[in-house]
Amino acid sequence: PDVSKEIAVDEVRQHAVVENYQAQESHTLTVQEKPHDKDSGKMLGHLVRTKSSDADNLSQCSSAYQCDRAGSAYSGDEGSSGNARRQYSQYATVSASPLVGLPEFSHLGWGHWFTLRDLEHSTNRFSKENIIGEGGYGVVYRGRLINGTDVAIKKLLNNMGQAEKEFRVEVEAIGHVRHKNLVRLLGYCVEGIHRMLVYEYVNNGNLEQWIHGAMRQHGVLTWEARMKIILGIAKALAYLHEAIEPKVVHRDIKSSNILIDEDFNGKLSDFGLAKMLGAGKSHITTRVMGTFGYVAPEYANTGLLNEKSDVYSFGVLLLEAVTGRDPVDYGRPANEFVSLLAAG
Repeated sequence: PDVSKEIAVDEVRQHAVVENYQAQESHTLTVQEKPHDKDSGKMLGHLVRTKSSDADNLSQCSSAYQCDRAGSAYSGDEGSSGNARRQYSQYATVSASPLVGLPEFSHLGWGHWFTLRDLEHSTNRFSKENIIGEGGYGVVYRGRLINGTDVAIKKLLNNMGQAEKEFRVEVEAIGHVRHKNLVRLLGYCVEGIHRMLVYEYVNNGNLEQWIHGAMRQHGVLTWEARMKIILGIAKALAYLHEAIEPKVVHRDIKSSNILIDEDFNGKLSDFGLAKMLGAGKSHITTRVMGTFGYVAPEYANTGLLNEKSDVYSFGVLLLEAVTGRDPVDYGRPANEFVSLLAAG
C-alpha cells in the first residue's frame, strides 16, 4: 500500500524530533561564483558545518530561508539564465526572508509554526473573498502576514485519512527543499483538528489558465515564455530526482500545478501525492495516484512508480504547452477518449 513516511506532529514525537535535531549539525550555504569558468552562470554551493544545541536556532541557521534568488539552496542552480541575477562580488547576495519580523519558532525543527489565530487574522477569518482555489483536499486562501508578506494558505478539510497524509507528505517532501522553480513552503499550522500549509504567493495564475482558461484574456503566451516555463520545470524535476536524497517523485505533474510568477518563471506546486524514494529504488502500489491523461501507462497498469513516471508526465506537459491542446480530448464519446500522445 502507498503509505507515506510519518513525521512527528504530536507532543510525544515532537520531543524525539527536537532531541534528534540537537544531535545533528546544521548546514549554512554560501553561494560563490565559480571563477575562471566558461559557464559563469553556474554557481557553486559551499557548505559550512556549525554546531547548535538549540532546535529553534538550528532551524534559523539552516538553509531553510536562504538563496532563493541566487538559486537552489542545495543544487546551486540559478535556473533560467535569461533572468538570472548575476553576482560580481565574491559571495552572492541572499534575498530577504518573507518571514522577517515574525516570531521565529518551529514545532517540527524547521520552518515557521503559525497559530490558528495568525492565519485567521491574515485571511480575515478565512473569508470567501480570499478564496483563490478549491479541490478535494480543501480550500486555498490568499492571506497577508503581519509583516505585509502575501501568502497562499492551504486549509485541509480535515485531519483524517488522505488529507492528513497529504499534509504530512508535503511537509516532509518539500519542507527543507529550496529551488527557484518550486513553490516555497514557508510553514504550517497544526492546532486541534486544523491542518494548514502556508506557501509563498505566486501571483500570475497557472499554466493551464494561460493555455486554456481565464488568463488568456491577458494575452497569449509567447514561445519564449512557454519555453522558459517548461525549462524551469525540467530543472525542478532534475533537482527533485537527482540532487537530493531521498529523491522526490511528484506523481501529479500537470499544467494546473505549474504556477507562474510575474517574471514568467514556472514553479511546480502541490506535493500532496509525492513519494520519496531511495537511490535506484522503485515503489509498487495498488493505488495509482495522479491525473488522467498525464499518468505514465506502466505506472497505471502495474503500479510501478519511479522518477520515470514524472518524466512521462512532463512529456505530456511539454506537448500541451507546444500544441495548446488538452491532454485528453473530452469532446469524444466516453468510450473513445484519445490522449494527446495517441492523437500525434
